[in-house]
Amino acid sequence: MRDALFHLSRNSRTPLQTQLRELLVSAILEGEIPVGSRLPSSRRLAETLDVARNTVALAYQELVADGFLLAQERRGYFVNGDILAGRAEPAAGAGREASAAWLARLRARPSGQRNVVKPRHWQTYRYPFIYGQIDPALFPIAEWRECSRQALSVEAVRDWAVDHFTDDDPLLVEQIRTRLLPRRGVLVAADEILVTVGAQHALYLLAGLLMRADTTVGIEEPGYADARNIFALHSERLRPLPVDEHGIVVSDALAGCDYAYVTPSHQFPTTASLSLERREALLARAASDDFILIEDDYESEINHVGPPTPALKSLDRSDRVVFVASLSKTLAPGLRLGYLVGPRELIREARALRRLMLRHPPANNQRTVALFLALGHHDSLMRRLSHAFRERWQMMHAMLARHLPDCTVRPSVGGTACWVVGPPALDARETERRAALDGILIEPGDVHFLAEPPPRNCFRLGFSSIPLDRIEPGLKKLGDIVRAQLKQG
Repeated sequence: MRDALFHLSRNSRTPLQTQLRELLVSAILEGEIPVGSRLPSSRRLAETLDVARNTVALAYQELVADGFLLAQERRGYFVNGDILAGRAEPAAGAGREASAAWLARLRARPSGQRNVVKPRHWQTYRYPFIYGQIDPALFPIAEWRECSRQALSVEAVRDWAVDHFTDDDPLLVEQIRTRLLPRRGVLVAADEILVTVGAQHALYLLAGLLMRADTTVGIEEPGYADARNIFALHSERLRPLPVDEHGIVVSDALAGCDYAYVTPSHQFPTTASLSLERREALLARAASDDFILIEDDYESEINHVGPPTPALKSLDRSDRVVFVASLSKTLAPGLRLGYLVGPRELIREARALRRLMLRHPPANNQRTVALFLALGHHDSLMRRLSHAFRERWQMMHAMLARHLPDCTVRPSVGGTACWVVGPPALDARETERRAALDGILIEPGDVHFLAEPPPRNCFRLGFSSIPLDRIEPGLKKLGDIVRAQLKQG
């Protein structure tokens, strides 16, 4: 056996015993250690790796229990051939032949759509002004682990491990219905709620059920790129709806729309909040022009000035609002859990369509989140996040005014980002490139526009994942970069 098979990382958070097990399993399954081969003794391997003998012995014992190794008294440990039983051998002479011309077969190419691209290793940037990520220091690890532990009890596992077909976790639905939605002024029955794999999943379900090529869909300009791209896969008639410093403008652009996608709590991406008067005017326009509003209520609870404005859905009296929300922005984006609220007949069909796609979101995750809500951890988390984000929001606006005085910052009362409009000569893509070289991560705003060509002088600065003490030095460096760029023309 090659020494490389047993390279262990001393800097990894994964225990050495677990690392050794993973390496041995991979080597056995990939044929690096042939069937019947004898492994080094635990003493010898421990000396080679400079680890405790017990570390190796326990890893060997686990692999014996799982059928990877056979223990023979006074002879040692051997690779068990049964573990490879049932694996098909590659066909003799198998190789690639003529191409099936897959590109010509594709009815859509989503990879070619304009979309937000974020560095996978954004944590390595010293000044990550990135939107939609969490600050690990604010994540309630202890509380989440406790809920995960309860969700892994014998009784809980027996409950969620079975196939639920189309059903959601009743505890989670009840928590959404009685804890989350009432905070937005929304009162509905359990059969008017569907759990989804994030808000994007909810939007895709709606597009599949409600839209076709000749459906006219209004979307805010600028607006949520993922929503635009989802709708564009189903409809050829996307219509830009103007946005100002108060959110979507109730205008004649809405005339002729079948559906209008709106983000009234904190307009995406400008963060503007729609006033109560405009919400009522928008609902009245929907009724008079006979179109449906798709309300994406993301970040509704993150308000820095005054209480949140009631959701459009809470003001709706004629079932013209379909409500979409997510727990990603308050818990963790990797959780991928959201929900859809609408009329019973719509939810019934969305549930049937979801069954064809993925049956239901993972039941263990649903139970963990349900417990997190039921035990009050989410309420406590929201209080902590509100305090932390308010401080960062205040610091962002103060430092932007100081260090980027030539740029205009869209006023906001909540959310976790700032929308910045630079002088007409500014190219935010070039700003992004230069800033990255200095450890600063920003997001160019052109991707959020439906218009072609889109404006190039806008960018977004998120502050949910950057520590408070790094905001000023990061914006000072960014201001220097912007000024140098404008000076060079």
